[in-house]
Amino acid sequence: MSCLLRQVTANNAKRIRRLTLPAAWLFGLLAPAPYAMAHAHYATPSRLFGPLFVRVQMQALFPDGKTFVDAIPKAPPAVILKRYRMADPRSREALLRFVERNFTLPAEPRTQVPATRTLRQHIAVLWPLLTRPATVPPPYSSLLYVPKPYVVPGGRFREFYYWDSYFTMLGLIPDGRMATARGMVDDFSYLIRTYGHIPNGTRTYFLSRSQPPVYYLMVSLLDARDPARAWSEHLGDLEREYAYWMRGAAGLHPGQARRNVVDMPDGALLNRYWDSDDTPREESYRQDILTAHASGRPPAEVYRDLRAAAESGWDFSSRWLGDGRTLATIRTTDIVPVDLNSLLYGLEEAIAQGCEANQDSTCARRFSARAQRRRTAIDRYLWDARRGYFTDYDWRTRKRSSELSAATLYPLFVGLADTRQATAVTDMTRARLLQQGGMVTTTLATGQQWDAPNGWAPLQWIGVRALARYGHRALAHELARRWVATVRRVYDHTGKLVEKYNVEQELPGGGGEYPLQDGFGWTNGVTEALLARYPDLISRPPHRAAEHLARTPVASAHRTL
Repeated sequence: MSCLLRQVTANNAKRIRRLTLPAAWLFGLLAPAPYAMAHAHYATPSRLFGPLFVRVQMQALFPDGKTFVDAIPKAPPAVILKRYRMADPRSREALLRFVERNFTLPAEPRTQVPATRTLRQHIAVLWPLLTRPATVPPPYSSLLYVPKPYVVPGGRFREFYYWDSYFTMLGLIPDGRMATARGMVDDFSYLIRTYGHIPNGTRTYFLSRSQPPVYYLMVSLLDARDPARAWSEHLGDLEREYAYWMRGAAGLHPGQARRNVVDMPDGALLNRYWDSDDTPREESYRQDILTAHASGRPPAEVYRDLRAAAESGWDFSSRWLGDGRTLATIRTTDIVPVDLNSLLYGLEEAIAQGCEANQDSTCARRFSARAQRRRTAIDRYLWDARRGYFTDYDWRTRKRSSELSAATLYPLFVGLADTRQATAVTDMTRARLLQQGGMVTTTLATGQQWDAPNGWAPLQWIGVRALARYGHRALAHELARRWVATVRRVYDHTGKLVEKYNVEQELPGGGGEYPLQDGFGWTNGVTEALLARYPDLISRPPHRAAEHLARTPVASAHRTL
């Protein structure tokens, strides 16, 4: 490990940009959009603290790699690095003392949650505890500024995240918090205008990638009766986001890919997840170094695939793994994913409707045509007629994946599937994805958190709305019932709403890079939205898995955020 640490330190030193540190911070916080777009990788912790950053992360000084990158420096980085060279802390204990003297570490969540009688009361109590005010970040902090208050997921997730926030907003609105939801849309609009895209989350180290493009869905919530009107009022930002996802399309030829765009064999344009950086994720630095080291592949290639999976939100899943099981075989950038392309179809349709509402028929026709071309391409490349479901496509090998995942429901969610396809997907969902506690993410158990036996709130919402949209209302209701029963059962025995659930056994979920988190923004949002949609689910179901819950880690934790 010491040899690997020396190698990593040397490689990192080559990557540190020669910026004037105060200027880097000021540009990052205050720069107009063109500068921010061109210099999106400014002043991240690894660039500011170089060898100190590498040593802290590679020695796993903190159990969570996110701790140090969220810490606030107490002095300019140049001063801290000078102190570090002079102090030369050799031992782990000396290094920890140095970091504690020179940084304000993020506080452990210790906000006591008031006792509540019902699940809905608990969710209502959580919203203020998860809401953060708009503040100007301290100098050299990794936090990004936004102008309005926002809701964080909870636990280690101290900032707010792109696709999480849509599912959180689903619950804010029926709970009477439209002003908060509207403010979050304003925050995302600000991010698009400032950086040219919505980053994965509001940290400098997330600026190199985005997340599933659900901004248009957020905007639609502002006027549920007439979403086209809402889209027309946010048209410029919708088009900016679309331009970000399609950047790189010009000059491509069939069989090529650039940035997020893939030119398919017939010349159709589809999209992939990607990241403009090819270094280890700063928040998971040590894990990524070790994964790349174990892969036997060029490290930069592995790092970009790991980052691209983080952009997908499914970090990590068998969907991205070459052998379907081992993280070191990750190849996210080779995959044309069904969920991303479905959402981009929805974005194209939203822009077309927004243009129509603005009486811009030329724009409306242009984006309607783009949506239709994408729909045709999805039907050709991502629909497996023999198996009866939508799936991903490997653009390098020109083969569809045989893996079934909950992403198969996205074409139904956005309305691009035909009736025959929707019926087949519904049958497959009922037969292979529906479990006693909700819908499982994939059918493979790999130890990754976006695989079996886990189910996640956002995918339950996608599934419920997808099934209902095509008239399969009984199955949609049953999926909602099973999910809400699982959430309530875990809440009744732990006092928590958690990030993910084991839907095969109706328990808190597991797997992944970090311990199970509670709070939890999108679970609260989707659960509240489902209870508002299906009031009959408000009554309590029987508790069938109570005897297992006491043995889960979350059950022994205190009730805090």
